Amino acid sequence: MDRTGLLIILSSPSGAGKSTLARRLIDWDPTLSFSVSATTRSPRPGEMDGQHYHFIARDEFARMVASGDMLEHAEVFGNLYGSPRAPVEAAMQAGRDTIFDVDWQGGQQIRASALGGQVVSIFILPPSLPELERRLISRGQDAPEVIAGRMEKSRGEISHWAEYDYVLVNDDLDATFERLTAILTAERLRRDRQKGLGGFVKRLMEEDSA
Repeated sequence: MDRTGLLIILSSPSGAGKSTLARRLIDWDPTLSFSVSATTRSPRPGEMDGQHYHFIARDEFARMVASGDMLEHAEVFGNLYGSPRAPVEAAMQAGRDTIFDVDWQGGQQIRASALGGQVVSIFILPPSLPELERRLISRGQDAPEVIAGRMEKSRGEISHWAEYDYVLVNDDLDATFERLTAILTAERLRRDRQKGLGGFVKRLMEEDSA
């Protein structure tokens, strides 16, 4: 039976494991796809249009926002970023799910959009703030002052946990991933998302009993 595709929002403070879990979801079900963001910044070396970002002019971005063609958008360091609506809507109608790696503000905008009824929002928490800091340090990517800034920002992000449908504490990556796939499986099976269920039941009731 056909079903309507989901908009899966994954949010977390930096270092809580959100990106790793999202990549695992793609491996678990290759029909899943990431929402490719649009941006007004210039491509960096190695970045490809349509794969890493949709690179568009600022006036085109503003037009898309004004016409409702962006599910969410924000300005970061002078550049605009957003999630185009059309490819997500096409995937949804085809019964394919889309993953959004966005913060709580992006999540609020997507839930408030015309497609908000198909949103499943999941917040990933670290087991503790010291463990979150340890993970950030172990990545070896940021200077101490950058890590301090990320830790300060994480408190504000965590304060929005209650806005989400599901909250998972990532104390063990494998166990958290199992819970994540269980959520997705259950949400896919919801009665209101199975478009052909009513017709199937009608035909079932019309069958002659043996």
